[in-house]
Amino acid sequence: MSDHARPGPPQANPRGLTSAEVAERVARGEVNDVPVRSSRSTADIVRGNVFTRFNAILGVLFLIIVAVGPIQDGLFGFVIIANTAIGIIQELRAKQTLDSLALIGEAKPTVRRDGRGVPLSTSELVLDDVVELGPGDKCVVDGTVVEADGLEIDESLLTGEADPVAKRPGDPVMSGSFVVAGGGAFTATKVGRQAYAAQLAEEASRFTLVHSELRTGISQILKYVTWMMVPVALGLIVSQLYVEKHDWREAVRRMVGGIVPMVPEGLVLLTSIAFAIGVIRLGRKQCLVQELPAIEGLARVDTVCLDKTGTLTEGGMDVTELRVLDGDESYAAKVLAAFGACDPRPNASLQAIIDAYPDGSDGWHCTGTLPFSSARKYSGATLREAHGESRTWLLGAPDVLLPPGHPALAGVDEQGARGLRVLLLARATRPLDDPAVVDGLAPTALVVLEQRLRADAGETLRYFAEQSVAAKVISGDNAVSVGAVAAKLALPGAHSPVDARRLPGGRDEMARALEGGSVFGRVTPQQKRDMVGALQSRGHNVAMTGDGVNDVLALKDADIGVSMGSGSEATKAVAQIVLLNNSFATLPSVVAEGRRVIGNITRVSNLFLTKTVYSVLLALLVVIWRVPYPFLPRHLTLLSTLTIGVPAFFLALAPNRERARPHFVRRVMRFALPMGVIAGIATFATYLMARHHYHGAGGLDAETSAATLTLFLISMWVLAIIARPYTWWRICLVLAMAGCFLVVLVTPWLQTFFKLRLVGTEAPWTAVGIAAVASVALELVWRRISRRVD
Repeated sequence: MSDHARPGPPQANPRGLTSAEVAERVARGEVNDVPVRSSRSTADIVRGNVFTRFNAILGVLFLIIVAVGPIQDGLFGFVIIANTAIGIIQELRAKQTLDSLALIGEAKPTVRRDGRGVPLSTSELVLDDVVELGPGDKCVVDGTVVEADGLEIDESLLTGEADPVAKRPGDPVMSGSFVVAGGGAFTATKVGRQAYAAQLAEEASRFTLVHSELRTGISQILKYVTWMMVPVALGLIVSQLYVEKHDWREAVRRMVGGIVPMVPEGLVLLTSIAFAIGVIRLGRKQCLVQELPAIEGLARVDTVCLDKTGTLTEGGMDVTELRVLDGDESYAAKVLAAFGACDPRPNASLQAIIDAYPDGSDGWHCTGTLPFSSARKYSGATLREAHGESRTWLLGAPDVLLPPGHPALAGVDEQGARGLRVLLLARATRPLDDPAVVDGLAPTALVVLEQRLRADAGETLRYFAEQSVAAKVISGDNAVSVGAVAAKLALPGAHSPVDARRLPGGRDEMARALEGGSVFGRVTPQQKRDMVGALQSRGHNVAMTGDGVNDVLALKDADIGVSMGSGSEATKAVAQIVLLNNSFATLPSVVAEGRRVIGNITRVSNLFLTKTVYSVLLALLVVIWRVPYPFLPRHLTLLSTLTIGVPAFFLALAPNRERARPHFVRRVMRFALPMGVIAGIATFATYLMARHHYHGAGGLDAETSAATLTLFLISMWVLAIIARPYTWWRICLVLAMAGCFLVVLVTPWLQTFFKLRLVGTEAPWTAVGIAAVASVALELVWRRISRRVD
């Protein structure tokens, strides 16, 4: 039933719906049933791993081999089945981790039911529910405001307009917007898929494949491989049928043997597994990766912008001193106590004041409020005292409320230099709704707050410094105070803090100032966004951390947004990574995991693409020379398993601390092309030598065995290069693969199964000699490549 056709209450009951009314709406299907998913569905995972371009190619080739036999030449089909199963299992494990973590970090708006506010899952909301709002809360459905107490809502994620919109009863609110100041409540008028931004809200916490240089690069490589495969495969088919026209079954087997190794079938699989295991590892550390490539993205970051409060410092504060400027201390304490009682959702500073002055304001009443805003840097309240007189008070940043040079500011910088936070309590002569309310203030007292440093913040900053990642502390607090906090954590450049109000407006000029400084204070939410953009314009990969509503715009624009689990719903909605344990110290783990993924996938890509290059080259040489293809599918399945498949699996999951570097495709192809060309030419040279050496029955098998020996030795040298720097387990891995091949060569039934048997001594030792020369060439090429810097 449509909204306009269903009779409903013209005005919401401020007590909210009753249980009976909720049940009635559930029965009608008027529930907020938009599925909020943190990962791909099981069906998507299975489909994504099974129905791939190369699985289709290899599947057809496998069926061809099944038709012509023998089954030994169809081993690659079973390898594909095993690899696909492994990929599905790992992604399902990652999905389970993501889903459980997303449940922990799920938004639970406060909804009025039966006269009281209860936190509910967004999927439990029904039409006409009364939803309460406070600073940082996200509007999860569309609605109409029924209560507003200085309510200001940011709709920039929907409209692109950065300025907050003041809301009054009767005004609409849209899902996807969030509260920046004040509080209130609204009635849900559209739920589920009818909501204006339902899809936006769903995508905010959903598994997505956003831009990833790794994924994009691999897709680009696979596209090139496909273009190369088609003409080469056609030429190979024609040549083998022409050469082996007396035995078409042998021609088909040789043709399939030439096409199968061109397919880098395990590359996409190992990339997915590496990302999935990264999610699982980080999940154990209470880190929710809402978008998988964020692991990669943070590893590429060279600049981290940190919000001080909640990141370097803990959320709580303590009042250490009340310095009275006018009047007596007991009166100032009463004002502060009454001021704190005005705000049902105090921020950390006001909560510290409430804790220090919990009572003492008996008979005082709040008759008007101006909520705190990061843009204003102050809040206000109109208080009626016990004897009936009303006065308007402001509480906020002294250097914002007072003009430069004011006597009351004399001790503020001194306190800030000690890392303390100072708020000014001042009496206003103008009403709260006057745009010039800060004019003519009468300073009453300075409230000195001590911020609690996170125990792990210093160690984390040292880690970033060691990894050549620049840390920029961006805060709305006084620059001197922020600098003092950063100095306690030994942040380079902390002793030269910059007041953001003096930053140049131009993007280039701002970028130069940001590159030269480390600590910036009095930064507005819009400035945070501009600072991120300025750094990006200079080629920096920027990560932004934060937990407050004032960080949302910058988090959204940064390359990687990181939110604390205790942060506002708005910040968690736009961040790619949520630290559910609120520990800034988890970030090094994310960086390390990203570097492991990037470094290892680059390694295994070198292996897979080297195989593709030499396979294409061998096929071309066979077509040009009009000779039988030297290998059967079983030979290349054996080689691929021992020199690529098994080693790549271990290398893809190994520890790796290499710093992430750009230009993935260029670096991989720079390695794979020369290595593959050397391997292909050397193998074909051995094959031609063997063709002149062996004659008569069984000659082709002996030629194949000699060529296989050369290709295996060269491939092992490529593996030995890629496995560097050596550790005990990498050396054992290389030796184990060599040992497995030796077992095949000396075991009679394996010789028969794989159709491998070295005949005589001259040709096999010549094959070894050619492989040795090729390995020297590989080593020289690698040394030249490793000296080049992108």
